[in-house]
This record gives sequence, C-alpha cells and structure tokens, in this order.
Amino acid sequence: MSDVKFRPADVDALVRRAGLYRLIRAFFDERGFVETTTPTLSRDVVVDRFVHSIPVNVEKCWIEPDVFSERRFSAREKSRQEATTFYLQTSPEFAMKRLIASGMSAIYQICPAFRLGDRGTLHNVEFSMLEWYRVGDDYETGRAFLAEFVSTIAARFRTEAGEPPFDWAREIVQRPFGALFCEKTGLDPHFCSASDLLALCDARSIPYPESYADPNGSATKDDLLDLVFSELVQPDLENATIVYDYPASQSQLAKTSEVLDPRTGKRALVSRRFELFARGIELANGYDELRDPGVLRARIAETSRERLADGSPELPAESRLLAAMDAGFPQCSGCALGVDRLLLVLTGKERIDETLAFPIELA
Repeated sequence: MSDVKFRPADVDALVRRAGLYRLIRAFFDERGFVETTTPTLSRDVVVDRFVHSIPVNVEKCWIEPDVFSERRFSAREKSRQEATTFYLQTSPEFAMKRLIASGMSAIYQICPAFRLGDRGTLHNVEFSMLEWYRVGDDYETGRAFLAEFVSTIAARFRTEAGEPPFDWAREIVQRPFGALFCEKTGLDPHFCSASDLLALCDARSIPYPESYADPNGSATKDDLLDLVFSELVQPDLENATIVYDYPASQSQLAKTSEVLDPRTGKRALVSRRFELFARGIELANGYDELRDPGVLRARIAETSRERLADGSPELPAESRLLAAMDAGFPQCSGCALGVDRLLLVLTGKERIDETLAFPIELA
C-alpha cells in the first residue's frame, strides 16, 4: 500500500523481541509442551471466508505416487490443474492437528505465517504466529490456559525490563460475546436480523459498503456483526479480555453448543470459540476443537460457496487433516496468537512495523 508510512523496529525493539521468544519457550517448556516444526509450504488451506493464502507453484520433484492431489477438489480436472500448487501457510493449524491425531499430546510452535493482501497498521503480509494444542483440555480449560499465558508473559516481560506491571494485564476478564455486544448496541447478536444491524449502523453513523444493503448481494449477517463489533465493542476492550461464545455461524474449526442466556431466558447455538483482546487489539483466537470430520467437510463446502460468491478461490474439498480426523481425533483445545501484536501491546507501540526488522516494504 503506497500510503502506508512504515517505521521498522529499532535495535531495542529487536532485542526485546528476542527476550519475548525466550519467555514464550520457557512458559511452554515448564508445562511439558514439545516445540514442533511443520511445513511452511503445504497443500492445505485454513477454513476461513476472508483469509487468503499465497499460492506457490512447485515444479514436481517428488518420486512417490501423489494420489492425494488427484482428489483435493470436487472436480477431478480442478485437482489435476492444482496438482503442483502449494500455499504459504496462514497458520500451522492443519499440520499441528495432524500431529495431535498421530499421538502427540501437548505441542506448540512459533513460525512465520502469510496472508495475501494483508497490510496496515496491525497487519503485515508475513508475520509470526504462536500456536499450541493440548489433548484433554476442554473449552473452559483452554480459556484458562490462555489467561495464564498472557498474565505470566506480561509479568515476566515487565520484570525482565525492570518496569512496573501492565495495568491492562492485572486481571484477565472473560465475557460472552452476546452480553458484550448487547451492552454496547442494545441488540442480541444471536437473534437480531441483518436489517436490525443495518438500522443500527445508520443510527450510529457507521459507514458500510453499498453491497451490505443489497438483499441480493453476497454480504451476510456475520459481515454486519463483525463491522459493528469492530466499531462499537472492540475499541473499549482496553484491559485484557477473553471474549467467548461467538455466534455459531462463526465456528470455523470449533465445536458448537447450545447455551442458556440468563438475561433473556433464551437458548442460543454458539461457537465454542474464544478470542483475546488487549488495548482494543485482537491478539489470539482459540477453539474447543472440532472432532467430527463430517461437520468439517460441510463447513468447508459452505465456506467455499461463500468464497466463490465473493470472487475468491474455492477451498480444497479434501485435506490430509480430514484423513487424520477420519481415523480419530482426541478431545483438545488449541489457540493461535500473533507474536508481533503481542510485542506491540507489551512495548506500547502503535504499529506492527515497529516490531519487525523488515516489514513488507523492506523485505
């Protein structure tokens, strides 16, 4: 983006980045996790309507018969066309879950991740991802572990630098998405309509694309929920807050369950998914991990339909993760956290550039 005025990290920021890596590794080592390394280039693509991978054509250099590539897509011809297409991974999720399915019980990884077109104050095309999974953890345990991680790292990072503790990390708050959304907007996100959300945007002067108001367009209620959340809810999440029980339509690779809202007495189907925010910035995204390969196949098909309607590439219908899940996948919880954003929050910076030696303009 030509209008981005970037400020690469100075030497002090890079030294503190190295210190943060040491703290992260110590935290997981103390708890018996094994550090793993998975491929940066893979045929797998995460299940997300708006996350776009960078494709890489790899000239065929493997000897073993490549039966898997022939059935990646529903159309055989599409599979043949994409036989040598790999992707720079947007997350190590699929590969790490394959390790869990193979018998590993507690793993973590710090690795580069890539997203096509992502550039802005809080985005760089290449960034650093921390991801972890532990067998046996459920929804509540997964959220508690994330809270423990953030509070521990924040305290150690500050102590190592001889500085006072962070106000935003003194107490990790956990709040349901529905309750937060309703407090800020007066609308229940699980039961309101797209028309309700459009009316709210008009009343609060929140700008939105013309396509959002087109009943024949590809925009969905989730698009409006995300817009309203980012404008009216997220900026107020200054202190470290774990938001959970997202709308079921935003489940991705998380389980769903029905919950009773004590405020309204209504039961809503929610995603067993949680996100961490601090200083109004999204830092992490975690799941009570989906174990049913049939449900995952259905979600991939639906997400592919939405992507095609947006003019985006479809997702492969089959993956090696699905094959691993067909053989059995254990109860576990997992979480992905942006290391650059965490460092930004810890050091009081404003732009992701200030945590990177070489943002995309200098790469």
